[in-house]
Parts: sequence; structure tokens; C-alpha cells
Amino acid sequence: MNSRRLTASLALLVPALSLPSLAGAQPSAAPAPAPTVRAPSALPKAAPSPAPSRAAASSAAAAAGTADLRRLGEAFADVADKVGPAVVQIEVAVGEDVSSPLRWFRDGGQRRGLGSGVIFSPDGGILTNNHVIDGARAITVRLRDGRMFAGRVAGRDPATDLAVLRIDAKDLPTATFADSDAARVGAWVVAIGSPFGLGHTVTTGVLSAKGRGGVGVNDVEDYLQTDASINPGNSGGPLVDLDGRVLGINTMIVSRGQGIGLAVPANMARRVAEQLLRHGRVERAWIGVGLQDLTPQLAAVMPNAPRAGALVNAVNPSGPAARSNLQPGDVITSVAARPTRDAQDVIRELFNHNVGETLALEVARGGQRYQTRVTLAARNEPPPPALPVQRAPAPHTGLGLTLRDAPAERGDRGERGERGEGRSLARVAFVADDSPAERAGLRPGDVILEADGRRAPTAAEVEEAARDGELLVRVQRRGAAFYAALKR
Repeated sequence: MNSRRLTASLALLVPALSLPSLAGAQPSAAPAPAPTVRAPSALPKAAPSPAPSRAAASSAAAAAGTADLRRLGEAFADVADKVGPAVVQIEVAVGEDVSSPLRWFRDGGQRRGLGSGVIFSPDGGILTNNHVIDGARAITVRLRDGRMFAGRVAGRDPATDLAVLRIDAKDLPTATFADSDAARVGAWVVAIGSPFGLGHTVTTGVLSAKGRGGVGVNDVEDYLQTDASINPGNSGGPLVDLDGRVLGINTMIVSRGQGIGLAVPANMARRVAEQLLRHGRVERAWIGVGLQDLTPQLAAVMPNAPRAGALVNAVNPSGPAARSNLQPGDVITSVAARPTRDAQDVIRELFNHNVGETLALEVARGGQRYQTRVTLAARNEPPPPALPVQRAPAPHTGLGLTLRDAPAERGDRGERGERGEGRSLARVAFVADDSPAERAGLRPGDVILEADGRRAPTAAEVEEAARDGELLVRVQRRGAAFYAALKR
């Protein structure tokens, strides 16, 4: 939006007036002579103050504006210095048959996805998005100081698109969380992450809106909206305020527009992270109702319907709502004294309370309003399926790898780049499911160029090198080479 500076000049002119005497005239009296006032001989005249020139005033204003911008820039840099060490880059290896919204790049044996995360506990707790690690066969966490760790999944919650990883490290830099409910729309925010693999990138913008829902991506939606630039790879990174506190976890962008990024608010993210660390899953509150928004069209045909609220369209007969006398057609207008505009408001408010708590509901029914109380129960939902990285490897006597000696094919190359026709090469014939070989990304048809340092090994030599349960191989596939580590 363009801004215009409006300036106005107002001059007040007060003329000197001669006022006639208000005393009554007396004919018998002569007019009194005017007193003689003698001016001092040495009274100095005050020199007029020169008015500042327009150029000087403009220069002063420009200097003040530059100073303000410099202070703002320093504030952004301070935030990056404070929070940056707690932001990590997450690399995820997945199988060839797994699709993901992340941007993939080829790394020899497996596709790899990139995301971000933020360290919230000094002993290695990392908060990120669930979609960042979806389908992961291996997770690598890279710190800003260059150290890399294998990441373990402590728990994940697809309903909020959040996940917690752990790495084996101590005394790590951590980020602090802000009260996202108290954040003000229009305030400056900073997003930090690894867009397109460009680690520790800082972008700025404002908090555009709060309480965004209805996107239709996750079961629980209560997003912060920002115009700070967010791209693939930023997912899981923090959105922070100018005090360096995490306001939210960057989650997605709206592809149909520009400058519309969404983040899970810090209050929700912190609550999910605590439960995932403590229990490995999220215990979500439930009252046993189906809800939909009360639209103007519905309100127009309902007698004395409220202007806004969540319309109950179904009630579980054995749920807490049924015991609290809720019925289909009721409109929930407030939960725990908080007004509700739509169904998402009710879901969001229930999520912010613990199982076993009793909440007051205000309900509109047939033009009348009444209050009832409902005790929250645990929602009976199955845990998310284990990711490949969470599953124990299937038992194998070896590394799950079957090799055979085969003549080199057209395109196979030797150690010095010469064509390999006429030679025999150790070629992968079979890879067992959930085996160390599969986790390392090996596939039938791969050629073993090295095995534990031995170049151009035969199949028997590779098997001999693998007898100790560990194997480092250099592999050729479709003209490209890569290293892979196998461990039983």
C-alpha cells in the first residue's frame, strides 16, 4: 500500500487594535496630558531567528527515517542471532514409492526431502511438522554449527501436523515460546528455516491474522497467518517475534495467492510437544457431537437463531454431550465463556483443555438460551501408523542383500572411467524388505564399485566384508555413484 505524507502550514495573524477610552466624558475637566515615556538609549534589538530552510528540514527528516530503519534492521539481526542457533535443517530419506508435498532431490540411493525444525529442550527435543518426516526411512538433523545427528521420532500428531524428534546431544541452544494468544495482528515477525535446502534463511513480514481455520488440510486448524516469505523447506521452522520468542511453527503456504503463509500457534504447538514427549501421542478431548458452521442460509430458516455459532448436527448417544442434554439442532454460542463464531472455534477451544475438565456451554435452542456443563472425555482415535524409521528392522541373517557376479552392461564404468564391457561386476540381485540394505537405499540392479575399501569386488568378496554386520559400499546406478552404509 502506498503511503502519502500530508503536511499543512497554519499561520495565525493577530492585528494590533486601537481601543477607544471607555471612561465617561466630563465637560468641566480639561483632558489630562499624555505621560512622556523616554525610550532607553541603549536597548538592543533582538535579532530575528532565521527560519530553517526546506532542504535542511527534509535532510533532518531523512536522517531520522534512516536511523529508524537501521534500528529495525538491527532488531531483525538480533532476532536471527538469538534464535538461529536453535533452528535445525532436517533431511529425510524415503523410498521411491512414497509421495510427499516436500521438494525432493536425488541423492543416489534414495529421494530426500528437506524441512526445518526448532530445538525446544537442551537434551535434544526438536519440534517440526509431521509432513516433513512422513514416510521417513532415515532422518538426519543438521545444526547450524555443522554437526549432524540421526533423528528419532518421539511422537507425531497428524491432526495438527506436528511431530517431535530427538537427537543424542546435550546442552543445546533452545528457543523460548511466546503466548501466541497475546500476539497482535500487524506486529513484525521473522521466519527462519531452510527453504529449498538453503539453510538458516531469514525472512521478515507481519502477523497478518490469527485464528485461521477451514483450510481443510488438518483435523485441528487454528493458524497464524503471515506475509513473511515461506517456501518449501521452511516447514517446521519457527515464526518469531522481535523479542526472539517463537510465535508459531511454519506449516504451509496458500498456493493460490502470494504472501499467505500459515503457522501452528505456539500455544498449541507447545501443548502437543509436551504430550508427545510425555506419552508419545496426543490425548485429545472429545464431547461426542458433530458440528458445522451456522451459515446465514441456515439461520434464516431456523426460528430466532443466533447470528453466529456452531450447529450441532449429530450427538453420540454414549458421549458426554448426550449426558449434558445436547441435541441435534442446538447452536453452541460459547465454550468456557468464550464466544464461538463457528465449528472451528468449538474444536479449538476443546483442544485447549484437558480430558476430565468440566466446561460451561451456552446453547441456543428454539429461540431460547440455556447453559449446561459438559465433562471432557478422551477421544478414542488410533495412533498414527509407525513410520519406516520407527519400525524395527525385520530379522535377517545378514544385511538383507543378495549379490551375483554378472558381466558389465553397456554404460557400466570401471574405476578410472573406462567402459566395463567384458568384466564381471558384483550386482545386487535382491533386497529384502525392512532390511539394512533396503534402509540404505540399495535396489536390484545396483553395481558394487567398492566394499569396505576393496575396489571392484566380486560378490563373494562383498559377502565376506559384510560378515561383521557392517558394510560401507560405493554403488553405481544409472551412471551415477553414491556411498551407502549398512549395519545389522
